[in-house]
Amino acid sequence: MKCTKDQLIDVLVELADEDRVILRRLAARIELKALPQELAATTRQAIADATAFDKPDANHNFAYDYEAYEEVRRNLTRLIDLGELHLAMELSLELMKQGSYQVEMSDEGLMTEDIEGCLMVVVRALVQCDLPPGEVLAWCEAMTKRDGVGFICEGQLQALQSRFKK
Repeated sequence: MKCTKDQLIDVLVELADEDRVILRRLAARIELKALPQELAATTRQAIADATAFDKPDANHNFAYDYEAYEEVRRNLTRLIDLGELHLAMELSLELMKQGSYQVEMSDEGLMTEDIEGCLMVVVRALVQCDLPPGEVLAWCEAMTKRDGVGFICEGQLQALQSRFKK
């Protein structure tokens, strides 16, 4: 049976729906069509997967899901490209809270760069946006409050605040 590319992708997505890791790998290779709310839901799940750890592993260099962080970064980029900057800002607040807690619970915070890579997608978009300065400043303040370790994207958030205080 001959299938079109779209039909084949639909079959692969249907099969991958049962395994988030496979779906994440498929999404990394093929930009799957999704509405903003669907992207938000998969991003929330990726944040949960990326920041998950077993409590007994606290204060150790535990394994974490690099691919989930990459999915978060990719989805935040897609949301911004779709004109959903506010939704990306909201999701970045969730990532800051959960990600900084993961860093706090780890021995060396090896995932800090992954978290910052995701958040920088939103910071760069905010530098170029036309949102009211008060809205950007409020987001920066909320990000700082959610940062449990006090150093994730610290310099970038301070620079963004300085830019919008003028």
